[in-house]
Amino acid sequence: MKQRVIFGVVGGVAVLLAIFVLPPVVAQVALVLLSAIAAYEFSAAMTGKRRLIQLVSIAAAIPMAIVSTLNHPNWTKLVILGVVILFFIVLLRSHRLYQFGDVAACMFASLVIPYLMTSLFRLLTAANGKVWILLPLLAAWGSDTCALFAGMHFGKHKLAPVISPKKTWEGSIGGLLGAVLLVLLYGMGAKLIVHVEIPILMCILIGVFGSIAGQIGDLSFSIVKRQTGLKDYGNIFPGHGGVLDRFDSVLFAAPMVEILMLLVASLK
Repeated sequence: MKQRVIFGVVGGVAVLLAIFVLPPVVAQVALVLLSAIAAYEFSAAMTGKRRLIQLVSIAAAIPMAIVSTLNHPNWTKLVILGVVILFFIVLLRSHRLYQFGDVAACMFASLVIPYLMTSLFRLLTAANGKVWILLPLLAAWGSDTCALFAGMHFGKHKLAPVISPKKTWEGSIGGLLGAVLLVLLYGMGAKLIVHVEIPILMCILIGVFGSIAGQIGDLSFSIVKRQTGLKDYGNIFPGHGGVLDRFDSVLFAAPMVEILMLLVASLK
């Protein structure tokens, strides 16, 4: 627990530096690297010791993450097509070694995971991005923390006993309410300190849907671990596991916040 807390503090400081002090390219490079590592973790979980397709997953995830940070639709389409063709070439050449399920899992790792991860950069580079980018982190990780404490004190009814035995409905509801409260407080602080107004209704929507999306993301990647017999996806973060262990909830919460932000912008 001590190691987990220490690394959490250090990681939090690193995130704040990348957002508020260092140039955006640092966050961009960091998210590309995280996407590549996450793609490797997922493909390794699904394909075991078959290294070739895992290396292909890393190689494909990097350009997908880059074009996703640039948010250029035509380049993104080109990369998606190229990655799909690349994986089918692997299947055609090595069909005795790989099944279509292996290829499909690695395509998911190389295309979907980087796109979800880089939602954070698209938020950062939007108008008032330095305010918006913290919202999915607050909704996801804040919900996780509040759910943990609510579950410890009030948890009685199991939420998903096979997938995650310690999670309860009471903890889930506590996480949702905690996320809403944290986002509301953050919205008030943003208005007072940096004079960026996030409407109360928007704060509530981000808290609710960010928490729900984050909890679904957590459970979704947990079921993959259970089905593949893994405890953690990796050990890159001391006390926290791999990239997917730490960012599973953020991968779903960040695009949700991005969608809400785009909806608000379209209504203006």
